[in-house]
Amino acid sequence: MTAPAASVAPTAPTARATELARALAENSRYAAQFDRSALPLPPGRKLAVLACMDARLTVEDALGLRTGDAHIIRNAGGLATDDAIRSLVISQHLLGTEEVIVVEHTGCGMLTFEDEPVREQIADATGETVDLPLRPFSNLEANLRAQVERIRAHPWVKDVPVSGLVYEVESGRLRQIA
Repeated sequence: MTAPAASVAPTAPTARATELARALAENSRYAAQFDRSALPLPPGRKLAVLACMDARLTVEDALGLRTGDAHIIRNAGGLATDDAIRSLVISQHLLGTEEVIVVEHTGCGMLTFEDEPVREQIADATGETVDLPLRPFSNLEANLRAQVERIRAHPWVKDVPVSGLVYEVESGRLRQIA
């Protein structure tokens, strides 16, 4: 004997559900005109980009890239974390990339806070203390240079050009720092 199905009261759509529905509708339009199934797995320009996740930075537009040109790795701050370096190592050793560009930007949110107070605030809000450094920084150019050097110094990263650019959110221009 099966139990009767539970009735679920309808709920008002949340912002997340609304965005999911929008994204799926957009994907239907995208898939209807999709013509990129023949792109090769390795990026055509043999380029890997590590960039901040900031929504104001469209890496492809700023660097003049198209789908299939580069591996684009993004995180908060464009930091050369262990996971970002893992992705770069795979990009180089398994997929043939031969250059790395790190892109950080003016007005970055990572410049606006200190690690410990925010970690405490999140722990208070969630009731959980987690060992997860947020890695904010106070000097954009010094931080960018440090990320470039961390990539260059990693023993599994190939000896390839690694450059650091600042994207200016005010103008859309790029400045080479490293």
